[in-house]
Amino acid sequence: MSRMDEDLPTSGGVPVTDELIAALAEEAEAGYDVDTLRRRGGRRPIGSAPADVVPVRLDPELRSALITRAKRDQTSASEVIRRALRAWLHVA
Repeated sequence: MSRMDEDLPTSGGVPVTDELIAALAEEAEAGYDVDTLRRRGGRRPIGSAPADVVPVRLDPELRSALITRAKRDQTSASEVIRRALRAWLHVA
């Protein structure tokens, strides 16, 4: 049974019908060769392996100094932290 109303959701401009959903589900259930899947988008790698997120608490003064430095360097707070850690830990 197909939804025939004009308010169908779309994916990349293609209407998402019940038939499309069934076809995609059948394709997924048959399995994919992960070696042939191409990587799409996402964040660029920043090192030799996938990066970990490390939460850290900063007092207001340190946070303010971090944001000021990031703006001055025209970069992100994360990049400022990575640079500081590399310099302090003597890691390339």
